[in-house]
Amino acid sequence: MKSSILRNMIVCILLSNSQLASSATDEELNKKLDAFEQRLQVVEQEKSGATGGRVTNNGFNPAISVILDGLYASYRNNPEDYALSGYALGGEAGLAAEGFSLGHSEITLSNNIDDKFFGQLTLAIAEHDGSTEVELEEAFFETLALGNGFSVRGGRFYSAIGYLNQQHEHAWDFHDAPLIYRGLFGNQYFDDGLRLSYIAPADLFIELGGEIFAGGKYPAGGQHSGVGSWTTFINLGGDIGVSHSWQTGVSYWSADNVEREYGGHDHGGVGEVPLFAGDSSIVGLNAIYKWAPGGNYREQNVKLQFEYFNRDEEGDLTLLNSNPLETSTLNSQQNG
Repeated sequence: MKSSILRNMIVCILLSNSQLASSATDEELNKKLDAFEQRLQVVEQEKSGATGGRVTNNGFNPAISVILDGLYASYRNNPEDYALSGYALGGEAGLAAEGFSLGHSEITLSNNIDDKFFGQLTLAIAEHDGSTEVELEEAFFETLALGNGFSVRGGRFYSAIGYLNQQHEHAWDFHDAPLIYRGLFGNQYFDDGLRLSYIAPADLFIELGGEIFAGGKYPAGGQHSGVGSWTTFINLGGDIGVSHSWQTGVSYWSADNVEREYGGHDHGGVGEVPLFAGDSSIVGLNAIYKWAPGGNYREQNVKLQFEYFNRDEEGDLTLLNSNPLETSTLNSQQNG
């Protein structure tokens, strides 16, 4: 199609020139057309050869990403007895099983649904109690064209509380989550809900946002007919020259009418599992500094990361499976 259009254009140009130059003949026109066609064929062959052996994400619909996280773990103490002093662990806060395992491998499918929405689905493959399980880690849509700096995300996703929480495990600088993340979030906090965020049109990076969740995931818990937990956050950041960048943020998470059950150790008998029923809130502060010579972080870089969280809880703590059933008032504050 392109060759025929180009040929017609060339014929028109050459015919117009032939009217101005009476010496042009049909034979000369044919020679020129043949020369142009040969050049066009060479260009098309070069283009085909340059791209024929290259495969990119755009070659798949949707784009497919596979992260394999092979792991070998060995501990001095029994990992079944793992505890974090001052915290009742929940979620995925426990240690990985000893020996070889898949660790936390992921399969991600993502694509633009149209010019207005982006979608992503992430499946996690992990070892639990000696068996391999496939879990739905994230499944969300995100708007692309709301305009004026606004965007909406809906579905199941990691909360924007803190700095590290939004990142998948394979993107962490260390294999293990920080202890405060284990104690407060059971490694990471995700839930089903909606997020509204706004990025201001300014020289600095200014992001404001809020989230509402069903409240069924740790550190929240229980069944809720409406909003079970919510989050608000603000992040500021910028560059210092070409080689330095920084970001700082404040976030707040709150959950009402929590019914949160912790994991317990039976030590050969029936374990007394704590059940917390009440209200919980977490305040988070974070600051990040990055240095990369000339902005090239792949060759050399340094990152300093700081996060602080404070949790307040008020409610009742019941020891399930105790005989008789034991209930006490809980008013606690934890930070780190």
